[in-house]
Amino acid sequence: MTKSGIGTTISDKVRGLRIKRGISQDRLSKLTDLSLNTIVKIEAGKNRNPTIMTLSKIAKLFNVRVDDLIG
Repeated sequence: MTKSGIGTTISDKVRGLRIKRGISQDRLSKLTDLSLNTIVKIEAGKNRNPTIMTLSKIAKLFNVRVDDLIG
């Protein structure tokens, strides 16, 4: 984890942003129009290469750039 509380992997970053905003995985899936299974797999690190479309939806919700989630 970095000083901001957001980790260094995609899974850490998505989980960190979600927790920081105080929303559940289920709520994140509904707000981004992604399946709950997709969110769970990303956060668990089982989907290490989510599609750009998936990352775009998550980034848009959290008002960050896709690059912020990847890099």
